[in-house]
Amino acid sequence: MTTHSPILLIGAGGMAQAYASVLQSLNITPKVLGRGAASAASFAKATGIQPSTGALETQLADVDPNAVAIVTVNAHALAHTTQTLIAHGIKRLLVEKPAALDLEEMARLQTAASAVNAEVYVAYNRRFLASVIEADRMIAEDGGLVSLRFDFSEPARRIGALGKPERELSTWFYGNSTHVVDLAFHFFGRPDALDARIAGQHGVDWHPQAGVFAGFGYRRDGATIAWHANWVSPGRWGMEVLTHERRIILQPLEKLRVQTHDSFAETDVALEDGDDLAFKPGLLRQTRAFLSGEDADRLVSLDAHARHMTFYEAIRTGQKYCGDAS
Repeated sequence: MTTHSPILLIGAGGMAQAYASVLQSLNITPKVLGRGAASAASFAKATGIQPSTGALETQLADVDPNAVAIVTVNAHALAHTTQTLIAHGIKRLLVEKPAALDLEEMARLQTAASAVNAEVYVAYNRRFLASVIEADRMIAEDGGLVSLRFDFSEPARRIGALGKPERELSTWFYGNSTHVVDLAFHFFGRPDALDARIAGQHGVDWHPQAGVFAGFGYRRDGATIAWHANWVSPGRWGMEVLTHERRIILQPLEKLRVQTHDSFAETDVALEDGDDLAFKPGLLRQTRAFLSGEDADRLVSLDAHARHMTFYEAIRTGQKYCGDAS
């Protein structure tokens, strides 16, 4: 793959290493802007690319504003880092999910991007999984979905032991769970109404706002969506999409099983998932979409994600959402 703009990789952690691997497979060597010496050394050892370090504003002094940026910093720093890049003049960015951790952060980021017509995408790589691409094909073949249910349960005890900043823990729904939530509404589309409930507020010490999430929604054409996630008990992510012909099961999300009217059996579906096995799942297709436009309709624009956050907030807080009438 050839690209006419320099590629910036912002951050030098594990996610940046995953992007570097993908970019190198595309014959692209990015310019990596890290922060601390330790993460830079680890990145260089893993990838052969030496990041620069220090304050981002200082490192940007020598950066061409025509560069394209991929932002992989910690979740609590995503919005500020992206705004700094936009202020430098960079106008095309792929920002790791969720780009912002609350509605106020998102509004400020949108304002900064729209003021200079920056093209910003939010990196929900699971939209690019081979399992999701095949599920999309099946749903279209069957004439659309009838209903969908999903589970964004999180391993709360393991997460609590990670030593994450309080800001990331308190917004874990946006920083992590929306991987599943985004995928659910990728399949379902924009709902016309949602009715959400939360419970278990005292079951997760690092997330006292809620430990159990449940609810349902619908579209005016009759399709329904429902969810149940429990961070208090053990659990895992999963999703079932039901059409007139098939129950399409993604659990784990990278795999696909199908049940038909002929049997109770759930049959594994063979996938062309070599890219998902060779790299972080979905990342190669997502990066290619961002850089070349191939499969670009799967990319999530910043504005689209901001619109989604208006009903994600209902799911997170246990409220009603009434679509355009809200």
